[in-house]
Amino acid sequence: MKKKFTKTEEFDKMFDEGKDISEFLDVENAKRPAREQKRVNVDFPIWMIQSLDREAKRLGVTRQSIIKIWIAERLKEIA
Repeated sequence: MKKKFTKTEEFDKMFDEGKDISEFLDVENAKRPAREQKRVNVDFPIWMIQSLDREAKRLGVTRQSIIKIWIAERLKEIA
């Protein structure tokens, strides 16, 4: 499918007016800066995994989610 093009000013005006701008977007190739993922491996002691799993279950999230949330919270504190 060929994408349509428009001038920046026209695009901004359409967006500001709440019009549908989706025909001008290339969502298949869109990227979120600073949100790319990179896999890392971390070894935890078994007691820590068990504690993480209990807390994740209590909160209704996955182990990976709780690790990400806690690390993000800590990094915001020190930033």
